[in-house]
Amino acid sequence: MTQTDTTSAQEPVLVIGGTGKTGRRVVARLRERGVETRAASRSGDTLFDWADLTTWAAALDGVATVYITPLDTTPSPTPAFVEQAVAGGVRRLVLLSARGTDVPGFFGPGYEDGGPHGEGERAVRASGVTWTILRPGWFAQNFSEGVFLDAVLAGELALPTGDGKAAFVDADDIAEVAVAALTEDGHAGQEYGLSGPRALGMDEVLDEIAKETGKRAAYVRVDTDAFRAGLVAQGFEDVEAGLWTDALRPITTSAEAPVLDGVRRALGREPRDFAAFVRDAAARGAWG
Repeated sequence: MTQTDTTSAQEPVLVIGGTGKTGRRVVARLRERGVETRAASRSGDTLFDWADLTTWAAALDGVATVYITPLDTTPSPTPAFVEQAVAGGVRRLVLLSARGTDVPGFFGPGYEDGGPHGEGERAVRASGVTWTILRPGWFAQNFSEGVFLDAVLAGELALPTGDGKAAFVDADDIAEVAVAALTEDGHAGQEYGLSGPRALGMDEVLDEIAKETGKRAAYVRVDTDAFRAGLVAQGFEDVEAGLWTDALRPITTSAEAPVLDGVRRALGREPRDFAAFVRDAAARGAWG
């Protein structure tokens, strides 16, 4: 795939969510390529707040290419952002969506029509500019720097996922696909489903971590209703607790288990294995 001139110094790439799991990796790779990049977030070098529309215009000023890490709320602010971006001269959009957004019932009733990700996808497709959609499954990094880390460190991971499996995807693979779509030809109109190369259950995940760390957290299977009630007891709004529980459903049903070909189609190589992710994360001290 060949490099294009859309990422010239005169037209920086805007990375919405530039300090997040995928965003900061996208920023790092773009800057390694010498691409002028704006890391946009509430704490990034470019101020951007989804809830504060007054921050959007300055972030978009002079930009032709944007990577969008959306806000997972309903209604989604992504359609309004896309409209403003295109009106301001943006010509290429790469949207971080989610696996299953195009599959009815994938997440359950809390995500009808793909939920906020579906809203974002429809806006990007209708934008009239070059677009690429990334649909990753559950991130491997959720165990090393995300929602499951504290439980793993505490020695007990309690989830309503039963014996379900998922082909967890490495966030570094997501970032590499995003950078290719932002800077190269050949990705226009593509929808990339992104996964790892094999499916693992939670017990297998914890086994892989234990191989590198010598410490194994216990996986505790809990009832869905009890899990949701526990979230509410922790302070979650009932709607939030329901969405979070629905988000785990594709692991419970093993809908996340099939291996997808997006990494291979976009990059010409196989995705990184979970064991390789664990080795790297352990070497960086993710689990102490």
